[in-house]
Amino acid sequence: MTTRRSFLQSTGSGFGYLAFSALSALAAQRVGAAATNPLAPKASHFPAKAKRVIFLAMQGAPSHVDTFDYKPQLTKDHGKDARGIAKLLGSPFEFSQHGESGIPISELFPHVAGHADDLCLINSMHTDLPNHPQATTQMHTGNFQFVRPSLGAWTLYGLGTENDSLPGFITLAPPNGAQNYGSAFLPAIYQGTPIGRQARNRFVSQDKQAAVSNLSNPRLDRDLQRVQLDYVKSLNMEKLKHDKHNPEVEGIIESYELAFRMQDELPDVLDIAEEPKSIRKLYGLDQGNNYFARQCLSARRLAEAGVRFIQINHGNWDHHRNLVNGLRQNCGEIDKPIAGLLADLKQRDMLKDTLVIWAGEFGRTPHGQSTNGRDHNNKGYSLWMAGGGVKGGLRYGSTDEHGYQAVENKVHIHDWHATILHLLGLNHEQLTYRYAGRDFRLTDVHGNVVKGIVA
Repeated sequence: MTTRRSFLQSTGSGFGYLAFSALSALAAQRVGAAATNPLAPKASHFPAKAKRVIFLAMQGAPSHVDTFDYKPQLTKDHGKDARGIAKLLGSPFEFSQHGESGIPISELFPHVAGHADDLCLINSMHTDLPNHPQATTQMHTGNFQFVRPSLGAWTLYGLGTENDSLPGFITLAPPNGAQNYGSAFLPAIYQGTPIGRQARNRFVSQDKQAAVSNLSNPRLDRDLQRVQLDYVKSLNMEKLKHDKHNPEVEGIIESYELAFRMQDELPDVLDIAEEPKSIRKLYGLDQGNNYFARQCLSARRLAEAGVRFIQINHGNWDHHRNLVNGLRQNCGEIDKPIAGLLADLKQRDMLKDTLVIWAGEFGRTPHGQSTNGRDHNNKGYSLWMAGGGVKGGLRYGSTDEHGYQAVENKVHIHDWHATILHLLGLNHEQLTYRYAGRDFRLTDVHGNVVKGIVA
């Protein structure tokens, strides 16, 4: 009986069998690689300006013309017809210049304004769609049509982590939709680890044992946990050996190992109870149990412990109505904590190599909606970055006089992603992963590094 193996050996002078052998060897390498640490630090493509990212993601669409995009003409034209749609709505908030750079910032951010000279403000952002689900997904993954790895997952895949006892990518109070911090076709170990919930005063407990309660097993001591884990790992390795290639199993193997290591370190890192009163006051924790302040302080601790990508999420930035009170409340919840985070990083000499990002998924219209609100606007909006190799005290790009669309030095979401990777020492065109017969990357076939904001 002629077997497939003997047929390959005899056909074409054995070249078919050589190819088969090479594939078998590659599969064996994959099995061996699964036993190593895929999160080990990796060399960047070129010297990096940023070692880590803290991404402050505002879910919804913060109104740029009421926060960081000063439009005096909009105020002058308040009440006039706007493009035949509705009447222009001048900002109800005062803007003033701050820092030596003189960046105009809304009265909504009095504490962040104190760091104006650290901010790199991009006033010319634009994205493809003005709908929340698609725009949110594009902000996090670069694509709103298909399931793709998130920015944090690509970062971790490209650079690894500095602490193999902690996840390299953590999302605090995770956003809606696991896709927005997922790894898609990248190995599962690169997806974000969600911690906490988006509910006021319900973030990580002061009690470090309760901080990550699902990591430890009270019924088994550490030695018995190790025995159990080794047995499960042996079963998974047999499965992987049989399948030759199974990214999900590879991810499970390392995820279990990481969870075992995490139970010793993560609760201590997330325990902010021992932080000095001066630090707690810096973040505004002396004024009550502000859940966002706890997140920001936890983010600094995670960054200090070696986590590569930390994402903090804050919701309800969708002010179709109640613009004035809604913005005051939202900005009041985040202003002092963010300022505290910037100050804390700076005094620890960490801001220079920590890229802090504040962004929503798009902006809002200059015309009013329901007399006290604004509609969605993807044609022009603002975000800012600080530290990590960007130019501080800079306003880059601009929208038109009413803030409706980007007109100067336009920055698309793909350009922004390419720039973030560049600051991390990664060439967005070279950071690829082979899947389904083609090489994929965060920016797909798009994106240009915005060199004008790189220090």
